[in-house]
Amino acid sequence: MNAQPPAPTCVRHPNRPTGLACTRCGRPACPECLRPAAVGQHCVDCVRQGQSEVRPVRTVAGAQTARTPIPYVTYALIALNTIVFAVTAGQSKSLVENTGHSALYIDWVLYPPAVAHGQYVRLIGSGFLHYGPIHLLLNMFALYVVGRSIEPVLGRVRYLMVYLVSLLGGSATVMVFARDSLTAGASCAVYGLFGAITVILIRVRQNPNQMLILIGINVFISFSLPGISLAGHLGGLAAGTLAALGILFLPEWLRAKSQESARLIGWAAVAAVAVAALAVIVAAAISLR
Repeated sequence: MNAQPPAPTCVRHPNRPTGLACTRCGRPACPECLRPAAVGQHCVDCVRQGQSEVRPVRTVAGAQTARTPIPYVTYALIALNTIVFAVTAGQSKSLVENTGHSALYIDWVLYPPAVAHGQYVRLIGSGFLHYGPIHLLLNMFALYVVGRSIEPVLGRVRYLMVYLVSLLGGSATVMVFARDSLTAGASCAVYGLFGAITVILIRVRQNPNQMLILIGINVFISFSLPGISLAGHLGGLAAGTLAALGILFLPEWLRAKSQESARLIGWAAVAAVAVAALAVIVAAAISLR
């Protein structure tokens, strides 16, 4: 009597005889190492290889999409603004008059003559200060609403850069047009995000009229009410809009040949907006000296 050949064993568990095999590579595998597939069943190695070969789905800005996108950067910005407000309130010992005796407010509020004498931290730091809880809540609500829509489209890093470039653009226009003012608040960056989400809507062929109306109403309010930095709002709006245009439209206008070259063009556009804002700031600082 001829001896029967030994049963094949699982390629990942040599001590486990099995009569099953992967329908993709044909190698024997135990039930623990097999996964259901559209046709038959695949071993975990083939499943992993297939996942690596699938091109990730990307947004119109080239950011990789996630199944459950969580706007971590938006939440972090809201938390940072809130923490800075808490520090100023603690230093002033007042929730409403939080800037009255706050050393952080004194050091960070945007005052162009101080920037002209080297206090450059005010250019960005002022965007995290707020005059009272209502000012904070209004800006953080707006940031939450638009930020969680923009961040998944642009991707976290580019979204953060658009936010910071918008702050810088707002500071640049304040340096030129509001030289004797004390300016603070995240609204310059929020206006930049208003411009960015409008560009996104146009890029995906959605009607941007609601955002345009919202921007018009906010600009009118900035123009009408005293104590609101119209220059800062318009500068942030312009910077955020231009940065988003550079990310979403410039690669197409320049006929980028690959996703990588499109990303590089977008980064170059954001950098160009930042450099232009810095150039305006430097020129204004020199004139103030």
